[in-house]
Amino acid sequence: MNTLLSVLAAAGPLAAGWSVHTMWMRRRLYTARLDPLTGLHTRDGFTRRATALLRDPRAVVVLADVDHFKQISDRFGHAAGDALLQATAARLAHYVGRTGVAGRLGGDEFTAVVIDDHGTVGDLLAVLHGVLARPASSTTPDVRTTVSLGWVRAEDHPGEELSALLRRADEAMYAAKQGRVGVRRAGLGRLFATWSGRRAGRRGARAESGVAA
Repeated sequence: MNTLLSVLAAAGPLAAGWSVHTMWMRRRLYTARLDPLTGLHTRDGFTRRATALLRDPRAVVVLADVDHFKQISDRFGHAAGDALLQATAARLAHYVGRTGVAGRLGGDEFTAVVIDDHGTVGDLLAVLHGVLARPASSTTPDVRTTVSLGWVRAEDHPGEELSALLRRADEAMYAAKQGRVGVRRAGLGRLFATWSGRRAGRRGARAESGVAA
């Protein structure tokens, strides 16, 4: 009996130490999946959550791109650019709420997956487009731009994984940007353009105008 108590007494600190280490590792892993500037999920964290949400046929994939972001940073400075990204992220996260997920893919590109409970996501995204166009803050009224949005409903493309749906939303977003319409839904047929063509088009536009898309 005394031997058993001694073993348990010796094992106690080890178990406690392992528990603390496990909690620390989990916290580090969670932090690594968050973008340090905006607090949104990084690509890895977003993918994990979004993939689970796409099991619901009401899921909608959204892609957002800040228009003329490079011009904003060049004119007002990187701090102003960061403030604009943070404001965009906060507004997108508020729109998505707890039932969806929002992430930053990198640079000035954001993404989200929401559950369209009432079939009104098109109207809600039109409202969101207006919200995202507001100044970054009341103290910096000149730091403002528009955000182009593209979206696709998962049930329109059954069996497609997140990567394919993101490509469709991306093409719709680019079409919205080119047409200056703000928001566009992905077509039910083939994509608006090939992925490589879209990227080449953006590079060409930048080279020709000397500014970001």
